[in-house]
Amino acid sequence: MAQVDVRLRRWTRAEYERLVECGFFRPGDRVELMGGQLVVAEPQNSPHVCAVGLTDDALRGAFGRGWVVRVQAPVALDDESEPEPDVAVVPGARRDYLEGHPQRPVLAVEVAESSLASDRTIKGSLYARAGISDYWILNLVDRVVEVYRDPSPDAAAPYGWAYRIAEIHQSGAVISPLALPSARIAVADLLP
Repeated sequence: MAQVDVRLRRWTRAEYERLVECGFFRPGDRVELMGGQLVVAEPQNSPHVCAVGLTDDALRGAFGRGWVVRVQAPVALDDESEPEPDVAVVPGARRDYLEGHPQRPVLAVEVAESSLASDRTIKGSLYARAGISDYWILNLVDRVVEVYRDPSPDAAAPYGWAYRIAEIHQSGAVISPLALPSARIAVADLLP
């Protein structure tokens, strides 16, 4: 039996944005561009939506003026990646991003249940490659917050980068974002 090679088409961020602008995707389609590939995002059940809202509330309260907390909005990481973290914190004001999506969030947060393994490896590697120094996963399976820091090259990682520091924070713990070390965010305030 002859073996057929499958060719994948890689997309650039510019091509992806043109698809979005021309209405290629239907309203409600949850698609992200990650490493040149179009990826369907995890469906959102009630605990996921609740955790996103709780995280949004906690980060808005902690960061305040001069920062924008974006919920499930695109970030332009590089020429082939435009993921939509569940929550991201970027410097400035909303109108600063009228002409283009932010490129370097100071914090990216993913809420994970069925996507936990993918958020650890694939998204973690993508965010590390982009130089995002603070990446949190709200792990709804184990009811903890996983904090990833210190992005570094790693040939074994999906996108050639990984985080060197990984910490697990239980419900009674408090976390301080790298961009705002004076802020203290209770893990219990993030988990549904």
